[in-house]
Parts: sequence; structure tokens; C-alpha cells
Amino acid sequence: MSEPSETAVPLKVVVADDQAAVREPLAAVLALADDIDVVAAAADGTEVLAAVAAAPVDVVLMDLRMPVMDGIETTRRLAEDHPSVAVVILTTFADDESILAALTAGACGYLTKNAGRQDIMRALRAAAVGQSVLDREVQNRLLATVRTKAPAPVQELPADLTPREREVLALIGQGLPNRGIAEKLFISEATVKTHINNLFAKAGIRDRADAVRRAISAGLAGQ
Repeated sequence: MSEPSETAVPLKVVVADDQAAVREPLAAVLALADDIDVVAAAADGTEVLAAVAAAPVDVVLMDLRMPVMDGIETTRRLAEDHPSVAVVILTTFADDESILAALTAGACGYLTKNAGRQDIMRALRAAAVGQSVLDREVQNRLLATVRTKAPAPVQELPADLTPREREVLALIGQGLPNRGIAEKLFISEATVKTHINNLFAKAGIRDRADAVRRAISAGLAGQ
């Protein structure tokens, strides 16, 4: 049974993977959800761009390594030409270079292929409403990378952040997903999302990766 829809109409999703043995079953599984409409299955980036140009699309679930045009370049093109289309990366690669390249190109989610069906669906739904989802392995690698490469000067946060918003930012910096933050603070995931939206707006934070960097630079991630 699929999770309840978080959007008024079904999400228009493109699934992109060069391996038909991955692409087709994944598209079929996602299509079982009441609130997800798989409008196209693409084998490379050029097919993704063609699908987005042909019909409305909310989210692209994108593999990184594809022929003709890979996931990084496709994400960059989408960010430039179709900024309303969110990208969630789904890949076997969780190395620092791939993660940072994808997030820099404009991806708002990054999952590895050991993610479960519900995790993927949650990431698509989150991306459609402007929220970032990084799986735990990716968050931990990103956190380690930022700590190693930029233990830089403390960066002050806006004075109007509430104590709770600072707590949430600190936990993001420690690599916790929304569910983990909710459990840690004994609040609902919906409340966590509200705090995240507020602190992102106040602090000018772009996405989850940027939030990790800001938490570290503000000295919160070790709390």
C-alpha cells in the first residue's frame, strides 16, 4: 500500500537509467503509488531533456552514469533551462566527487541504489515541494568532506533563528534525516519540515548540503 499523497495532484516523474533492467522495474514500482505518475522512462540525458520539453514534469529520478549525456550534465541543463523541475539522483556511486558534483549541478536529492521503495518515493515527494533528501551514507560522507576541507572560521547565523531552529540545524549538520530529527526532539516530521523551511528562509540556506556546511561553519554540528 502506498503512502498518502502529500500533493494535490499526482507527481509527474521521469525515471532515467541506462540499464533497462533497472529503469523498467523501477518505473513500474513507482507507478503503483497513487500520487506518482511516471510520464517517461529515459535511457540517457538527451531523452530526459526531450521528455521534459514534451510534457510537464515535476521530478526526474536520475542515474549518474549514462551514455550520450550523463546525469551531472543533464542536471545542469535542467537547472538552467527548466528550474522548476527537481532532480533526485539515484546511483550506485557515493564517492565525494560524485556527490558534490551532483549537488553543485543542482540536484536536490541524492540516494544510493540500496534505498528502499518508500525512501525513493519520499525523496520524490520532498523534491517536488522544494525539500532536499540525502540518504544517511551520503549525508555522512558530505559531512566528513566539509569538515575536512572547510573547518573554516565560524559563520554567524541570523539573530532571529529560534532555539528550536538552531537545534534542527545542528542535527542536520550531524547528518540526521527529518525522521531522525523528529525522534531526537520528540516532535512530528511535519513540525521538523516547518522548522527547516523557516530556518532555510531566515539564513538564506539553499538546500540540505548547504545546511550541513552552515551548521559546521557556525560551530553547531558538534553539539
